[in-house]
Amino acid sequence: MFFDISLVVLGFVLLISGADALVKGASALAKKLNMSDLAIGLTIVAFGTSAPELVVSSVASLNEQSDLILGNVIGSNNFNLFVILGVVALIKPISVQKGMVWIEIPVSLAVVVVLYVLSNSFFDNEIGIVTRLDAIILLVLFVGFMFYVYKGLSTEAAGIEIQSSNPLSNLMMTLFVVLGLGGLILGGHLVVTSATDIALSFGVSDKVIGLTIVAAGTSLPELVTSVVAATKNNADIALGNVIGSNIFNILLIVPVSALIHPIIYNTSFNLDMYILLGGSLFLFIAMFSGQAKRLDRWEALILLLGFIIYTGYMVSK
Repeated sequence: MFFDISLVVLGFVLLISGADALVKGASALAKKLNMSDLAIGLTIVAFGTSAPELVVSSVASLNEQSDLILGNVIGSNNFNLFVILGVVALIKPISVQKGMVWIEIPVSLAVVVVLYVLSNSFFDNEIGIVTRLDAIILLVLFVGFMFYVYKGLSTEAAGIEIQSSNPLSNLMMTLFVVLGLGGLILGGHLVVTSATDIALSFGVSDKVIGLTIVAAGTSLPELVTSVVAATKNNADIALGNVIGSNIFNILLIVPVSALIHPIIYNTSFNLDMYILLGGSLFLFIAMFSGQAKRLDRWEALILLLGFIIYTGYMVSK
């Protein structure tokens, strides 16, 4: 058992280190090709922070572990929304731009509804499925969202700066990219296989493992990025990171996994979807309560307490 837990921890270390190395190498290459900081931030850095979820879900899809895929995605989104935003707003209340209030936050709510509708079979009370056609629909929405981001955001709003004072050599760029990809692949394999072994030994389902350990572990890049941003008085960047990651998870990670193998959807995930919908709606309402366009500390505390209650209920079932 200790060995399996050690492999899970090693897997998370490899996932996070691999994502960081891939971002460094690819960003240096993009700089060499004269890509702007905005373009790098919207593509390479955005991909890098969600790469752990993507790799873990893809490996789980190859193994036909649908509950682990959905647990990872829905669990990561709940962790991002309730825990990361809760922690960040406790450090410093998050002021929000008008576009985030009226566009990005509602979009993050809408994509959950879309996933709910596509996943559930309303003619079968036991099981649904995310088909390859559903995957294509989600990918089309993802392309549309990325087009909006590219057209609508300024470099300042992106809030991401790539340090290029010490450019990497071609050899180092290649090494970072290769080692980063290798770390992601190996780390994803270790997390999925070891977490599955732990679940079996404790009699815990893939769903619970995905919603808790795997979801929290793959959300570490977003947690670190957001907390660092908050300590540097850039708490608004943390909100953009979380909302963007939640949209990214549903509109890219789910369809990529479904294209590998259709995802069997157990309707027991509906409760977790309702929690995600409720949290997203609460975040939207919070923009109009207290100080407008701001997530205050008392609202952050509600998010954290809500997550603790939800996790306690889920584990005790």
